[in-house]
Amino acid sequence: MKAVSLAIAVVSAFSFGFSGPMARFLGEAGLSPLESVWVRMAGAGLVMLLVLAIVRPRALRVPRDRMLFFAAYAVIAVAGVQGLFFFVITRLPVGVALLFEYTSPVLVVVWVRLVRQVRLAGAAYLGALVAVVGLAVVVEVWHGMRLDVIGVLAALASAACSAGYFLMSDGFGDDIDPLGLICWGMVGAAVILLPISRPWGIPWSAFARTAAVGDHALPVAGAAAWMVLVATVAAYVTGVIAVRRLSAAVGATVSSIEVIAGALIAWVLLGERLGTFQIIGGAVVLTGAMLAQSATVRRSPMRGELTLGQTIGS
Repeated sequence: MKAVSLAIAVVSAFSFGFSGPMARFLGEAGLSPLESVWVRMAGAGLVMLLVLAIVRPRALRVPRDRMLFFAAYAVIAVAGVQGLFFFVITRLPVGVALLFEYTSPVLVVVWVRLVRQVRLAGAAYLGALVAVVGLAVVVEVWHGMRLDVIGVLAALASAACSAGYFLMSDGFGDDIDPLGLICWGMVGAAVILLPISRPWGIPWSAFARTAAVGDHALPVAGAAAWMVLVATVAAYVTGVIAVRRLSAAVGATVSSIEVIAGALIAWVLLGERLGTFQIIGGAVVLTGAMLAQSATVRRSPMRGELTLGQTIGS
């Protein structure tokens, strides 16, 4: 049974890894990053809303005293993470964007120690230090900021929102259904992004065309459908199943495969390659993030919740 659970977690990680590359094809078709993220959130939210209404309607119930939490979750954990990530991949390679996003466990450690006043294992602090060193290697600080500065700042903001997602996901109890929270988070994000993304300006005719990134081409409608159904709905659903079946520590470790998956998928579909220092620094960042994350997880033994082990991807 554990092998099956691990397989589900791997499927979730690889599903999330498709989000960045699929967004690039939508960008080549003429959609802006915010338009792409709105299509993703609105499409996934609509699919989950319809499915849950039929097979699990109780999941859609929102406790009255939890409405503010649901709103914050939609703003930070979904709209903030996804909107910023989709912007970042227009400035940085997909693999690098994922590496930055996975510094979020370091922010979680800082928040838990300084704000929640919780003493953590030494691995938490060691992980934070290792991740910072790795980040310095990724951006090659000895040569100056060679990566796009705006992209780097947006990536760090995305990591902060991702940390918020982890902290909020670690804090709710049995009165909230995880699937319902994810569904309303997506629907809420689509509503929040409505005046910013201005979907009425989306070139809908582009979905009937084919988009090319380098030497690779895909039907735009196919890329959008894959992003909605696989990189969002399937990724989140399998992620929930994996976290419920595995311990938080195991789920956290397996979820890190998303970074590798995203880089591999971007290499195959987009022809993107990471430089030597980015590969080395990325490995160090991941090592530090896993150390910090595992130390935090040991302080959060609750089961049946979306804990720090649950990935976001994009």
